[in-house]
Amino acid sequence: MSRPSHFIAVILSLLSATPILTGCGQKSERAQETSTLRIGTDATYPPFETVNTNTGKPDGFDIDLIKEICALNGWAPEFIVTPFDGMIPGLNGKKYDVAISAMTITPERAAQIDFSEPYYLAGQTIAVPESVTTIGGLPDLYGKKVGVQLGTTGEIMAKNTTGLEVFSFDNIGSAFIDMANGNLDAVLNDYPTTQAYIKSHGGSKMVGPILSKEQYGIAVRKGDAELLQEINHALTELKNSGKYSELHQKWFGSEPAEE
Repeated sequence: MSRPSHFIAVILSLLSATPILTGCGQKSERAQETSTLRIGTDATYPPFETVNTNTGKPDGFDIDLIKEICALNGWAPEFIVTPFDGMIPGLNGKKYDVAISAMTITPERAAQIDFSEPYYLAGQTIAVPESVTTIGGLPDLYGKKVGVQLGTTGEIMAKNTTGLEVFSFDNIGSAFIDMANGNLDAVLNDYPTTQAYIKSHGGSKMVGPILSKEQYGIAVRKGDAELLQEINHALTELKNSGKYSELHQKWFGSEPAEE
């Protein structure tokens, strides 16, 4: 069906009066489609992510970091709390657009999802009750009961170490509580979170060297190249501007570790 000529003239007039955004000021195709970024996180892993008891909302280093990334890209963050072992299935099932949860970049995970550039350097460490003097490293865990968090690289390391009796928990706090109750000999977990737990709760200590070098990344679905590029650009800007260091000082009381 044709349109009357005066109607077409009005439309053309409106179009000619509307500015067309070009160049670096133009929002990405994704940002034009939606201003909200849905973010999956397991809010049981301080200081990276936890639930703020005053607000009831997610809080932590990872939470602040992704909020800054959203601000730079003009997105409104929407957090969806989910268990860590369901993080990748939830992402691929489109329950959220990205996942940030102190997630170590591994070949196995990279086969299922795409990762941003690394944003945090960490590693596994052993925690034992303060009174224990017989455990000083990984070899001393032979025949011992070791607590880990389900789906983590700590769980993978423990299960790949001969002679350990491994107990997996939905969150790492439950493993520490079980150790405090005398049901575990040790907890194997990421260094910064173990350090934060001990500082907050006491009753345990870290022993031996850091056992691995791990890098955390922000996860997106396979092939979501535009979103990944926008996240990586924002990470670079945050590091260059000093904002990343500011967040690290806030949550860890120190400058970021060198690669």
